[in-house]
Amino acid sequence: MKKNISAFTLAVTTLLSSLLLYACESTSNNPSSNGGNTTPAGSTATTIASGQGLKIGSLLPTTGDLAAIGQQMVESVPLLVNTVNACGGVNGQPVTLVQVDDQTDPRSGAAGMQKLATLDKVAGVVGSFASSVSSAAVSIAVPNKVMLISPGSTSPVFTEKAAKGDFKKDNLNFWARTAPPDTYQAQALAQLASQKGFKRVATVVINNDYGVGFEKAFVQAFEKLGGTVVNKNRPVRYDPKATTFDTEAQATFAGKPDAVLGVFYEETGSLFLKSAYQQGLTKGVQIMLTDGVKSDTFPDRVGKGSDGKYIVAGAIGTVPGSNGKGLKAFTQLWQSKKGTPPAPYAAHAWDAAALLVLAAQAAKQNTGVGIASKLREVADPPGIEVSDVCEGLKLLKEGKKINYQGASGNVDIDQNGDVVGVYDVWTVGDDGKIKTIGQVSPK
Repeated sequence: MKKNISAFTLAVTTLLSSLLLYACESTSNNPSSNGGNTTPAGSTATTIASGQGLKIGSLLPTTGDLAAIGQQMVESVPLLVNTVNACGGVNGQPVTLVQVDDQTDPRSGAAGMQKLATLDKVAGVVGSFASSVSSAAVSIAVPNKVMLISPGSTSPVFTEKAAKGDFKKDNLNFWARTAPPDTYQAQALAQLASQKGFKRVATVVINNDYGVGFEKAFVQAFEKLGGTVVNKNRPVRYDPKATTFDTEAQATFAGKPDAVLGVFYEETGSLFLKSAYQQGLTKGVQIMLTDGVKSDTFPDRVGKGSDGKYIVAGAIGTVPGSNGKGLKAFTQLWQSKKGTPPAPYAAHAWDAAALLVLAAQAAKQNTGVGIASKLREVADPPGIEVSDVCEGLKLLKEGKKINYQGASGNVDIDQNGDVVGVYDVWTVGDDGKIKTIGQVSPK
């Protein structure tokens, strides 16, 4: 989300919130056996382990509009840290993790990043998930020389800003992401719409970096495939704080589209679709969705119709998939700790944390500058391909070069901090369960 906040208001809010976050922080010197502590209810920050070695942070949502996804994704980072500490840590010392809940809110995210950078003095941060929060956080991370790696901020805006050098300090880039930008997901979804035979599609998006960036990329890609976006000249972009959607729903379906693409977050997206259904607008129209609502709780939040069937049954969508060489081992580890398959973006968060520790070891220093200077070196070829983070650390300690092959993908990072991935195609069954039914390529 890109909000226009005055510099004065943001500064005051950041300072006050940072002090509050610092006061609420709790410390544990004994990481739990289930992968570490997650932020407890009523608290905003948790510290796992403590020492003089590498210190990293996570800035992810456990509350707010993206909490349903964030609460699961955030657990990847302590799982990685505990794994690394069990095999000797980084640069001869244990890694310390400070976790902060960004509340899916740019102001809270800015306050959290300010705390991590200036009070905790972390070298790198896994975060954030919402593009709007990452936009706020990266403006603090860069001048403080903190390496920020997002596992899920997919707005194309970051590519544009990186290309202009906005994320550079002392000629080093302090921004990257392990999830591919929506430029690619939009292309993949346009391919899917075309494969399904849809000629006329309408769009409705959350009015932030994520929604608007996705909308623009989809329109361009779908038109190149011969499709028509019926409301191209009258885009429907809703306020992220909205609670009623009758007018927006009517405007979206007015052009009699074959399908409607909704780029939502779970809370507001469920309200929009419920409103559209109650007005009788969704009958005979295919609903297409994106990663922002791929959560097991989403179908229940939208609810059931008068016939007892799930309103979103039959909806289809895309989400960045995981197909890396390290996926099998990560899945086994996750299931042994959690008892369930990895959640969406869990692999991307694991890889973001892995890249931070590997780059620090390659640099032989526990600083953001060190990580930024070696990030692409450990992520990209040439080098010994390695998917086990402990094996990678061992090789780096021996002075060898590596090419980390992640759980989410090969995580080859380009000059703008981007990766290219594959996309899972998912649908909602009649039983309200979300299942993956295939994959689609951006090209």
